[in-house]
Amino acid sequence: MTHIISLHVENQQGVLARISGLFSGRGYNLESITAGVTADPTVTRITLACRGDDAVVEQIKKQLNRLIDVIKVTELTGVPSLNRELMLVKVNAKGSQRGEIFQVADVFKAQIMDVGHESMTVELAGSPEKIDDLIALLQPYGIAEMARSGVVAMERSRKSEN
Repeated sequence: MTHIISLHVENQQGVLARISGLFSGRGYNLESITAGVTADPTVTRITLACRGDDAVVEQIKKQLNRLIDVIKVTELTGVPSLNRELMLVKVNAKGSQRGEIFQVADVFKAQIMDVGHESMTVELAGSPEKIDDLIALLQPYGIAEMARSGVVAMERSRKSEN
């Protein structure tokens, strides 16, 4: 199962290297890692996506909490949260296939970013599942190249005062 972990860390050199080093040093595999400064320029939010059972993820969280630059560790798996990813995919497209690809992109509310003689580049921002679904539909045309940003996640706001 993929687990999403959100970190708030000090915005300093080497923090991301120490976090990724923690994973590689212990043999944990990262599916994706994204980082960006928050509204507070001294704090960076890092979103990690990793696979493992609950015991492995609990160990990862304990190791992360031990790092001096880590302010807060939050697991978003099983918590109401917003998960988004950005993908650019270059698809082989000749002649009549272009219209079909435009229609598929339109269904997903994806944008056509570039059209060449033999390919088209599609951009989609959405949940990882939505991106996987678009890839599955574009696969038969032939995917020439693809870039995915990795998951960015945030806990949803509370809707009631319980």
